[in-house]
Amino acid sequence: MTVPLVNLRPAIEATSPRWRALVEAMFARGQFILGEQVAAFEREFAASQGARCAVGVGSGTAAIELCLRAAGITERRQEVITSPLTAPFTGLAILAAGASPSFADVDPETLLLDPADVERRAGKRTAALVPVHLYGQPCDLARLARLARKLGLVLVQDACQAHGARYGGRPLTRFSSYVAYSFYPTKNLGCLGDGGAVTTDSNAVARRVRLLRDGARVRGHVSVAPAVNSRLDEIQACYLSAFLPHLEKWNAGRARIAALYDEALAGVAQVRPLARASGSVNHLYVIRARRRERLRQHLARLGIGTGIHYPVPLHLQPAFRECGLGRGDLPHAERAAREILSLPIWPSFNESDVGRVADAIRVFYRAPC
Repeated sequence: MTVPLVNLRPAIEATSPRWRALVEAMFARGQFILGEQVAAFEREFAASQGARCAVGVGSGTAAIELCLRAAGITERRQEVITSPLTAPFTGLAILAAGASPSFADVDPETLLLDPADVERRAGKRTAALVPVHLYGQPCDLARLARLARKLGLVLVQDACQAHGARYGGRPLTRFSSYVAYSFYPTKNLGCLGDGGAVTTDSNAVARRVRLLRDGARVRGHVSVAPAVNSRLDEIQACYLSAFLPHLEKWNAGRARIAALYDEALAGVAQVRPLARASGSVNHLYVIRARRRERLRQHLARLGIGTGIHYPVPLHLQPAFRECGLGRGDLPHAERAAREILSLPIWPSFNESDVGRVADAIRVFYRAPC
């Protein structure tokens, strides 16, 4: 029996009556772009995240790009500092907006963007910060928001892995006017294709993002500003509206699985689960492991899926070579990329399978090298 890294089928089957009804209603209306279903989901998602407004867009990448565009961060001379330990799409969104990605190192315990290193690296060209709530764990928003105010920077949060997360019990939009989400299928709240959203407490920001996602068109086909075509599809909004009422329960299920992993792996000296704060929504369960590649091969032979999020820090990828950083410049991120391993987790993951994964890890480390 295999244990995949993620299994979407239980959630899709459990919500089938609701999303089928919504899809049928959508076909009856015959509107498939920016119709009633997207508008309804935007209201529902904003309320669930404690935000005043939500704007549905085509992907999490587009959500970050549109936040930067809405904030006027659109020129190469404008530098945007973000984490090197994230999906390339975070950096690519900065490039797509027209700005220049730059990177600061991560905290060696949490692997989240280190505010102290951000402050050391910020310069006259720095215009914005994009902290990444990696693996569902919120960054130190109190320090980052203070730093942004001190330096006069725009703070755009990459919450693409953090659906339902709070910082200090407060919604993420309390700390900045720009929060970007992805609804890629494997996210805590995913659709069945690409999708994303921007949440904000600013009506003006919401209006600007709504304009820019649809080509900045007014009065028909007249564009009033450089913009993009990135709109959440009606059919994806149907799935999201069906899944959203379950998000809190699903996040609780992830927390339960993460706690079981913590307990099951407690005696394995060669493995260190990544430190998590109480506000984490446990998008991924990540360990730091000795002989990571050999462990991954061992688990694969047993039918256990794993992932690496992420194997190459952004400052070492060809797309971002203009940042001017090389090997050894961000040592915490570089070391983490050599050690991290994501283990299987989803809301209805069986306790017995947690034990199976942990047993397989223990067997690997007991064997002679």
